[in-house]
Amino acid sequence: MSREPPINPAFAISEIVWLVSGRNDAAFLNYWNRQLPQYAGTAEHYHGSYDHRLRQHFGIDQLERAYWALQRQPNTRQVVLQIWNAAADLPDPDGAPADADIPCNVISILKVRHGRLEWLQVMRSNDLFLGTPYNFVQFTTLQELIAGWLGIEVGTYNHISDSLHPYADGLKSVATRADHRLESNLDKLELSFPESQLVFPRLGAAIKALASSALTEAQLVARAKEQTLPAALHDMFRVVAAEAARRRGWINAARAVMSLCTNPVLGQVWERWLARVAAGA
Repeated sequence: MSREPPINPAFAISEIVWLVSGRNDAAFLNYWNRQLPQYAGTAEHYHGSYDHRLRQHFGIDQLERAYWALQRQPNTRQVVLQIWNAAADLPDPDGAPADADIPCNVISILKVRHGRLEWLQVMRSNDLFLGTPYNFVQFTTLQELIAGWLGIEVGTYNHISDSLHPYADGLKSVATRADHRLESNLDKLELSFPESQLVFPRLGAAIKALASSALTEAQLVARAKEQTLPAALHDMFRVVAAEAARRRGWINAARAVMSLCTNPVLGQVWERWLARVAAGA
């Protein structure tokens, strides 16, 4: 929240849904961040998708395995989620990158201590301004979700970057606000494992439908009003729906959708984003 210019909340939320759902289709994310192919390539599927790596790539759903292991043996020190795949990600013998989209996150280490889920995220490379805020959103949300599966509290989030860096062009336009006041976050992802397995695909389908060129303004507002998701996920959907309306020039519809959002911090981040795009930043 302290980053200037503000992050894109619709993209951040779409990444969360992508992450939990185990997707790697580029189109789902590219609609919400048109600049993403500049950094991750133009393939139909992203090579380094964290989501796919965690849930499908290695032939195992690592999130589900972590849940069962921590539920049955809370003191275990062996829950390590692997993202880096040496066979696919190491540079070619001549030093050239194996793909345009090489994962920056390499592993996550989870532990339960004193009834809280502790999370250690390890990065090989981290763009301080462009990537880091989104990484915080991605993995702290995943931490909260898995803590909910386990029925325990969220512990600390620790972020280690081997190469933490800003790029020169980013430094020209990015700053931080030390005086920023943060609204309260009233939503909690207190979902059981079976429930989350059902509702996140529904949320993903609902977000994907927002990109349809056939969607009318009335249909968009109606979908934002439908109470078909848990409250926290419904608030996330409303932020993405408001951005879908804004992109079509339906500003009144965007504000109507956000007026339904019950989470003050999501309202705050949306208003900051709206001010940014209105100013052309």
